[in-house]
Amino acid sequence: MARVWIEDLKNLVDQTISLKGWVYNVRSSGKVKFLELRDGTGHLNCVFFEKDCGPDLFLQFDQLTQESSVTVTGTVRKHPKRDEYELGVTELNILQIANQYPISHKEHGTDFLMENRHLWLRSKRQVAIMRIRHEIISSIRDFFDGRGFTLTDAPVFTPSACEGTTNLFETQYFDEKMYLSQSGQLYMEATAAALGKVYCFGPTFRAEKSKTRRHLIEFWMVEPEVAFNDMYDNMDLAEQFVEYIVQRTLKNRPQEFAALERDVTKLAPIKGPFPRLHYNEAAEIIKKENPDFIYGDDFGAPDETIVSNKFEKPIFVHHYPAAIKAFYMKEDPTDKGFAMGSDLLATEGYGEIIGGGQREDNLSILEKKIQEHGLSQEDFRWYNDLRRYGSFPHSGFGLGIERTVAWVCGLPHVRETIAFPRLYGRSYP
Repeated sequence: MARVWIEDLKNLVDQTISLKGWVYNVRSSGKVKFLELRDGTGHLNCVFFEKDCGPDLFLQFDQLTQESSVTVTGTVRKHPKRDEYELGVTELNILQIANQYPISHKEHGTDFLMENRHLWLRSKRQVAIMRIRHEIISSIRDFFDGRGFTLTDAPVFTPSACEGTTNLFETQYFDEKMYLSQSGQLYMEATAAALGKVYCFGPTFRAEKSKTRRHLIEFWMVEPEVAFNDMYDNMDLAEQFVEYIVQRTLKNRPQEFAALERDVTKLAPIKGPFPRLHYNEAAEIIKKENPDFIYGDDFGAPDETIVSNKFEKPIFVHHYPAAIKAFYMKEDPTDKGFAMGSDLLATEGYGEIIGGGQREDNLSILEKKIQEHGLSQEDFRWYNDLRRYGSFPHSGFGLGIERTVAWVCGLPHVRETIAFPRLYGRSYP
């Protein structure tokens, strides 16, 4: 017999079936008892009448505890008033009676929940978040695969830093020093020269001692790179990309958004075109509300919030001062002192979810920038080879999955956006 899951029940009304799962909740009301069963695909109300299941099974029900594993058999029924299904139980097989479950249906503190993250994941809220994360990741792959991009994942062990070594995890690689990757971008520049349109998608690591609601130590990032794209092509691609993943997730995950009580009207307008501001324009907006902001500095989280709150769509801020950008960012020859890069700031104060831009393709300028940033020319010999042998304009960006999930779900902190978050000061479980 084929395995039956709760998500299949709409096609099995009036049929007798068996389900395997865990007890989420139990309650009794005189001659009828109710078991809320979960199996990973959904929750189901299982109804026990003594006349249907017999007095022995009716008594056996009272042994059940939260998270006990069971098999229930009965007839699938459509709920008379709601768009739901229920099971009229005739048989119950208890596989294991769970110990007293530490996470009850009352409120718990964040520290306690994080300490029990392996169990907290079973809650309805966390399941909804994980399903939305899955949808976002699926849409990311479909977007790039459907547009002819080739997945060419970058290594996790890297011999050199992409943006300096101050926030890298150093590790021993046999008899040499290596780092855990902070970005796959440099490697995508190499594969773009071979395949034209590429992306990588994997974990990245930042050794930042930060405890803000936006930061994780280990996070997932997707990084496309396109040969012969300039900064403006890059913004167009990012705009189409974000619209696609938001609108698809809205369409495919209404139940999960409802479980999170997410105000989806805030996501409905996320369609191109997105507003675009030069750094100077954005700085003027910030200065009006934050007089302490120093022109030429990068934007902090409060500054990003000031700018993004002026719009109902994500906003590109482009042409940041070249002095505050990475060595590989190309300076605009028509706008001296400004880099041909952009950040995409999400709505509702969620801040930067995309950073990217056009790469420096002139070998002599790149070598000079590597020197100015105090980096080793030898470490980047292979990277400079990309400019020696057929240099070309190219652009790309990186999108952080966890910040994007937090934004789309409307979460106050990134710690709920990944199954097992790694935070500064917390590595368990």
